[in-house]
Amino acid sequence: MPGVKTAVAWLASVAPDPESCREEWERNPRGVALLPAGRAWDVLILPSRLGYPTLDVLSRVLDQPGPVLADFGDARTGFFVPAGTAARWLGTGIRTAGLGTWIVVPYPGRTLSGGIRWLIPPDGTGTLTDPALLELAMHEAAASLATGEEGR
Repeated sequence: MPGVKTAVAWLASVAPDPESCREEWERNPRGVALLPAGRAWDVLILPSRLGYPTLDVLSRVLDQPGPVLADFGDARTGFFVPAGTAARWLGTGIRTAGLGTWIVVPYPGRTLSGGIRWLIPPDGTGTLTDPALLELAMHEAAASLATGEEGR
């Protein structure tokens, strides 16, 4: 599938040795790689209780949000944003992965049950979520959650 190969090449391009990374990644039965954040992208990591509603909001306003991960057990949701975002991000309960950090990334197109997985896989073109738009979506999602809680 050409989209998967392009996505793999895009993701592996940040590795210290992209070709070795790609080869190992494709052979690894777990289908995961440890990749450095902060080169082509950063990741904003939200608790899934906020992350999933935020993704719903983004999906309504964008044709194609940037890549989004769900971690083991669905505890957290990671949104790929432009490099440098993590250094400037302030938000209670939001973790960041930027320059100097590494994240576990699943092979695009491979699904392992119970493991880290793509909710929105990378398209290989470098599409990322705009941090300002992500912040607005988070506010809308949080407001909806608060309103729902108040009605209980």
